[in-house]
Amino acid sequence: MDRFQVILAIAAATFAAAVTFAKANAAPMDPVAINAATFAGEQLPEGQSPLAAKLQILLDRAGASPGVIDGYAGDNVEKAIRGFQQVNRLPADGLIDEMTWNTLQAMGNEVIVSYTITGADVSGISEPLPDDYARLARLEHLGYTSVQEKLAERFHMDMEFIAELNPNAAFSAGETIFVADPGSDQKADIASLVADKSQARLLAYDASQTLVAIYPVTIGSASTPSPSGTHTVNAIAIDPTYSYNPENFVQGDNTEPLTLPPGPNGPVGNVWIDLSEPTYGIHGTPEPSKIDKTSSHGCVRMTNWDANELAHLVSKGVTVEFRD
Repeated sequence: MDRFQVILAIAAATFAAAVTFAKANAAPMDPVAINAATFAGEQLPEGQSPLAAKLQILLDRAGASPGVIDGYAGDNVEKAIRGFQQVNRLPADGLIDEMTWNTLQAMGNEVIVSYTITGADVSGISEPLPDDYARLARLEHLGYTSVQEKLAERFHMDMEFIAELNPNAAFSAGETIFVADPGSDQKADIASLVADKSQARLLAYDASQTLVAIYPVTIGSASTPSPSGTHTVNAIAIDPTYSYNPENFVQGDNTEPLTLPPGPNGPVGNVWIDLSEPTYGIHGTPEPSKIDKTSSHGCVRMTNWDANELAHLVSKGVTVEFRD
């Protein structure tokens, strides 16, 4: 093992130990504790906490998406708080305070609810999917590979979090489990969008330029930057196929164009909002927990549920400004 490998091994071990320590010292993450959580004047604790979980769900209901609901405070939660404060004309510093918390209470109090798994929930589950695009292109559908994943996305949750709330669940039909209640999708007519590159946020405005929804996003990368300037929504596709072109980027050993089938675990998830700038769009993802934590190939990447909500709020001609 060379020096570089030793450094990587030490770093990995240190990170694993830190995660283990944080989980060992975290507050109990059970439905009662989360529903009972309240703001008492102090900022969110580091790591996972019932208060952070409750805050994420309330923000989601209010149209300020925190991304995946997992009970962890972090950048996406801070961005959601700031967005909620902007929408409600509160001091927008991204920090929870009494005024912000009291305003959020209008979203309700019980955030974790029981849900009975149906036959439809357990149907249509795919076998484990390969990473290679050529192998994916031979399949008919890129669906969820477990009931746990399917339900986690339905209720905007991280897969580990839904398992944590239901440690003994088999995720079978007829079983009652605990899930987050993120509320209904937002209802608004969106006239314009701003893709804020520096903040990794997508801001949605109505015709009066009132901010009505905020989403965490991944926008491009250094090697494949997003476009600049203002563009328009060209078309909207739900459950789209994916056209792979090696001239844009090369995946694995695939040097020929491919068409991948639709499905939530496809490269663009279950939504493609096509932009007037060729090859660029706003889309979902097969890995919602990585939003704003990894790069994209120049497009605007969102969680599948946020992309699906947005797809029903915009229409052809809506402007999309890419702002540095």
